[in-house]
Formats: sequence, structure tokens, C-alpha cells
Amino acid sequence: MKILGISAFYHDSAACLVIDGDVVAAAQEERFTRRKHDHGYPRHAIESCLAIAGVESEDLDYVVFYEKPLIKFERILETYLAYAPRGIASFIRAVPLWIRKKLWIKDLLARELGHDGPILFADHHESHAASAFFPSPFDRAAFITVDGVGEWTTASYGTGSDNHVDILAEIKFPHSLGLLYSAFTYYTGFRVNSGEYKLMGLAPYGEPTYVDAILTELVDLKEDGSLRMNMGYFDYCAGLTMTNRRFERLFGGPPRAPESELTQRHMDLARSVQDVTEEIMLRMARHVHRETGERNLCLAGGCALNCVANGRILREGPFDDIWIQPAAGDAGGALGAALFAWYQYLGNERSADGVHDFQRGSYLGPEFGSETIRDYLDVNGIPYDEIADREIPDRVAGLVADQKVIGWFQGRMEFGPRALGSRSIVGDARSQAMQSVMNLKIKFRESFRPFAPSVLVDHADDYFAVDRPSPYMLLVAPVREGIRREMSEEEAGRLGLAKLGVVRSRIPAVTHVDYSARIQTVSREDNPLYYKMIDAFRRTHGCPVIINTSFNVRGEPIVCTPDDAYACFMRTEMDFLVLGNFLLDKTRQPAVDRDRDRAQEFEPD
Repeated sequence: MKILGISAFYHDSAACLVIDGDVVAAAQEERFTRRKHDHGYPRHAIESCLAIAGVESEDLDYVVFYEKPLIKFERILETYLAYAPRGIASFIRAVPLWIRKKLWIKDLLARELGHDGPILFADHHESHAASAFFPSPFDRAAFITVDGVGEWTTASYGTGSDNHVDILAEIKFPHSLGLLYSAFTYYTGFRVNSGEYKLMGLAPYGEPTYVDAILTELVDLKEDGSLRMNMGYFDYCAGLTMTNRRFERLFGGPPRAPESELTQRHMDLARSVQDVTEEIMLRMARHVHRETGERNLCLAGGCALNCVANGRILREGPFDDIWIQPAAGDAGGALGAALFAWYQYLGNERSADGVHDFQRGSYLGPEFGSETIRDYLDVNGIPYDEIADREIPDRVAGLVADQKVIGWFQGRMEFGPRALGSRSIVGDARSQAMQSVMNLKIKFRESFRPFAPSVLVDHADDYFAVDRPSPYMLLVAPVREGIRREMSEEEAGRLGLAKLGVVRSRIPAVTHVDYSARIQTVSREDNPLYYKMIDAFRRTHGCPVIINTSFNVRGEPIVCTPDDAYACFMRTEMDFLVLGNFLLDKTRQPAVDRDRDRAQEFEPD
């Protein structure tokens, strides 16, 4: 039984192929088109999933779309009518696209795929719930889904048991934690649906100065985590912006212009909305635990990518354990829709062991074998050294210790927004300068952005206050007291971006200014080669922790193909690139035009 799940036409389009209940392949369209957050029809992602499984589109038994377009269109029309005549400019921009394309998704899918079989439509938050529970290791659990908005729902909770998810309660548009966070993302000068993680990273530089204003003026927050927003401060229902003049008066000025200076006020705004978000999610978790009595919790929806809040739910919440969908945003809706059809629509059995999830480490995208990579390098005249599998760990560990920055391209591409050791850039977490070097010379991004550590799962507790695996980089945990460095009075008293450059621990490159770290635990089972490389670094240099950041530059998606990786390598000040069994030294590479046409590419294996 072959089921194709699809999410598309809002942001982060993706496809997922499930065969007999097994998640065989999943990928985001942006990785192929090189347009970040690509929202178009995921043609390339679909082709990739089918190619990985060796099937054709006519072999598909079911195609499942991740939400119900007619209900979403109903919400859009009712909202415009409620605010008319305000919003006419937004209405003129949005509605023609719906009439031309988005209302006819069933016909579009049938035509594009050449599929004459059943096409199903799941509810948006059903897809999120299914993506949270069905791949989890639990046989039963509570779930919470929180995002901007689906059709009408902005948050939901319920229970999952065996092969069924049941939504028990919902919060409806326009009241939305996701849209509240996006409003502050917009107001502080970052891009909505893209820059929310920047706001989260900026928060520790600020103070919670505006928490009272948010909870007094913007949000009526209840003890159970439900909320109502004062729409007099927001413009997203009818206008082309997230906030309005009243919002600006409340917080002391207009929205920050993108790329302009970040002031202490912007940092305080980030900290304030982050604190409010954490409080809302903690209240939701406590309420859901009281109502369901479940021991375990599953999370999905864009707000589940807020790993600081996730870490607090794990440490301070009432649940024994939590599991978070690695592709928690809309891309994961494709996976959830396919699994919803397999389990809930078709009634197939599900068996969970309480320990291992069903997501294969989220290594679900295409891979490129040695012969394919060698052909690519030879045809394009790229110098390299070929190294055996057994030599890779020690060779790369030595380069990391020598303070080199290395592009690491191995195995199947990750599904979701995090690089997990297949399409990563790695470096020495012990280096005092590495955060600045990688931000400014490799990633070309804001200096305040923290880097995440990859740590061997069996050594994570030695460095971080975490008592369980975190394979998907979706939990923030404090750095252990014994790893921290005692700061001087002057260092401890610094404010804002002056906090940068202070060495806070024995692993300063991955220790954020509040002594936190967004950790990825690495196991031998999920990623053997990556584990061996970090273990070689531990054996030789005494540290089981390295920097792991996504293999891309600012504004671009994570790399997919060898040519993507080589182009990124040559456009940055990376020192080495490991493409499978091939090691590329920057000093041996021919000079290239940074805006060159792409070299000849090769199909994945």
C-alpha cells in the first residue's frame, strides 16, 4: 500500500511517501528549487520520494493533502467580510489566486500526478496531530499542536492511542500563539514564517520588560493556556502587515527596518514575547495533563520548533516524557497526512515499543553514493583526495581540532529544518573564536545567532542538564555547572550584544549567553559515521561535543546535492569539504566566480 502525503501552497511545501505504514521518504521542495520556504507544488520533492522507493506515480494507492482548502477559503472570506471595507487591498491580492488554483487542488493533484485513484484531504491540525503521535515511540499519549493557523484552528490538544488520534479541544482564529509570535517577529525586523528562530535566539540578550504590557494589552491568557487576543493591536486579519499603529504606540515606535541596528528595546521585546510564549505552552501542557491523565506528550505545529519552550515543558511540566515531530511545521503535515490515512482512515495496526520512534532519525531524503560523487568531481575537474570509510572519522576529527571549518555531506538528507549530521557544517566547540568565525565568514548571518552542539548520546549528561536523548535538536538544555566558567563582575554585568565574546564554558562556541544550548544527541544506531567522527574527536582530544550548524548560507535552504554543497563551500571561507569518501581542500580548488553557473549535476542513488 503506497500513500503519498503532500503539503503545499502556504509555506514549506513537502512530500512524504509511506509504504505499508513505513515512512520511506520525505523531503521539502525548497531543497530542490533552492528557494527557501518554497510554497509551490512540490514536484521535485514528490519525484525524489518516488525515486527513492523505485515506484511511479501510477503505482500510488492514495494521495493525501494536509488540509481542507474549502474550509480554509471559508475562513478567509468570512474574515474579509467581518473587517470590510478594510482589507480590500489584501483581498484583491489573495482571492484571485484561490479562485485560479487553490480551490481546485484535487484536480491539480490528479493532473500533475496522473493519478486516477482516491485523493483524500485531512484537516490541517489532524495532520499535525498525526505527525506528532503516529511516528512517536508511545502506544498512547496526549498531543498538543500549536501554529499560526490552519483552516480555522490555531491550537489543539487531544489523545493518541494505538492507531487513532482524537482532537478534544481547539483554539480558533484569530486568536493564535503562533501569530502573536510572528507579530513580534515582524515588528523586530525579521521575516514572518522564517525569522521566528532569530527572535528566539535574540531573546537571551534582553530583559522581560514588556511582559506585563503583552499580558495586559495584547493577550487575555487563561490558566489552561487558552488565549484571546486584542485585535485592536493587530492587522493580520485585514491588512498586509502583522501589527498596526496602536501596537507601535504601545511599544514605542515603528517596526524595525530589516537589517538595521538592533537596539536593547528589540532585544527586550524578543525576551518578553519568548517568556510569554513559554508560559502559555507550559499552561497548555499542565492543562492537557490534567484533562487527559496521559504520561507522555507529543508536540507538532510551528510553535513546537520553539526548543526553549520545549525544554521547559520537559523539565518543569508534568509529563514523564515528550516527543516532538522533527518537521514540526507545515512540511511535516505531508508526513502526518500520509500516516493519518494509513492508520486512522484505513484502520491499520500500529505497534510502539515506548523507546524507538518511527522516523529513522529523520534521514528521509535523497542520498548520493561514492560512484555518483566521483563522477561529479571528475567531470567538473574538482581536485580531491579519496579516503576509505574507516579513515574518515580520525581524519575529520583532526581537522576539527586544527580549528578548521568543515562541510559534512553524508548519507540521506534530513527532513525538517535542522541539520542532523548529513548536511552539516562542523567545527570545534572548544574554540573561543569559532562562533564569530562561522557566523561572519561561513553563514554570513547575524553575530548574535548561537550554534548548536552535537554530543555523543552516552556523554550528553556530562555536559548538559538533560537526562534523555534529543536526536532532533528540538530541546534546549542548560550547560552543566561543572562545565561553566566563572565570570568576572564586569563580564556578568554586560547587557545586550556586549554579552557576546565572553567565554562562558569549556565549550564556548555552543554555549549561549544564558548558559543554554540547543542540543543534538548522536547515537551509533541513527548515524554511525557521524557518531564515529565525534567519538574519534573525544578519544583524541577529550571532548565528545562539536559544533553542528546547517550546511547553507543565510537566505538559502540546506544543501541537497553535491553541487549545492560544492557551491556553498566555494562561496564561503570553509576550509574543507567531505563529500562521502572524498575530501576537498579549499587551498587546492580552482578560483571560481561566486555567482557562477552550476556545474554538471548527477542524479541521487
